[in-house]
Amino acid sequence: MSHFQLRKKDYHLLWDTSHKPLLRLKDDDTVALEVEDFSNGLLNLDSTVSDLTGLNFDLCYPLAGPVYMEGAEPGDTLAVEVLDIQTRGWGWMAVLPGMGLLREDFKDPYFRTFDISNGEYIPFREDIHVPLAPFFGTMGVCPAGAKGLAVMPPGNFGGNMDTRHIRKGSTLYLPVQLEGALFSIGDGHGAQGDGEICVTALEAPLGAQLRFSLIKGQHLRAPRFTTPSPLLPHTDTRGFISTMGIETDLYKAAQAAASDMVGLISERWHLAPIDAYLLASLCVDLKIAEIVDAGLFTVVASLPLAVFLE
Repeated sequence: MSHFQLRKKDYHLLWDTSHKPLLRLKDDDTVALEVEDFSNGLLNLDSTVSDLTGLNFDLCYPLAGPVYMEGAEPGDTLAVEVLDIQTRGWGWMAVLPGMGLLREDFKDPYFRTFDISNGEYIPFREDIHVPLAPFFGTMGVCPAGAKGLAVMPPGNFGGNMDTRHIRKGSTLYLPVQLEGALFSIGDGHGAQGDGEICVTALEAPLGAQLRFSLIKGQHLRAPRFTTPSPLLPHTDTRGFISTMGIETDLYKAAQAAASDMVGLISERWHLAPIDAYLLASLCVDLKIAEIVDAGLFTVVASLPLAVFLE
């Protein structure tokens, strides 16, 4: 087993088969890495909404890598075990015009930063503390034929899956599409609810340690992952309050459940609707409760009461 390191400067901004590998790994090798937040370091704790609106998005979305796995071929599986993840003291959230589940309700840009140097929670308000649960929104192998492919859309190669359950102790299994796999990682998040409702989680720079192994000839159709514990260990302590959306369209059902939840948070906990929207993106989980009943889909939005101090 060998140990390697990727630094903040060891990154790329697009999926592309022409990227030269920064590391060559063998089975059971480990890599320590540092990755900037989505803004690639262009934002900081003192930034404002004007910094957000002036952001050059062509310079955003840095991915550490790629790394080459010796012996990996199409049809194999790259296993990536997350040994540890560390936050780096701060993060930010935003509403970006034209994006997010409730983009028609929240059309103006909005931006907040958070000091998370306590290492335990996001101080959303003095009586609202969202536990930190860091993960990487983007983990993937390079897709076959990729030429300057944007990072945001995920695919069967992995990529920008924004799956918060792939956290410390989890193992991600990725279907290899190219020789060497060409794995990359980025889009660090300090916390997020399932759905990332407002289109940002707590965007944050992260450090991590990963262990890589190769499974020959498994032929996965799409990524899989395992977790070391129940899916909601950091908030499953005091119960939940949930809203529901029931529509003939699954996306509209998700919108309805989320909209009702934002209204509930705003009214019950006296938050401005825009801040209720951000809080929902941080810790509300969207779930498909039912998908088989006569063309009507039911989506549930669940808010953990653990984030509110007693």
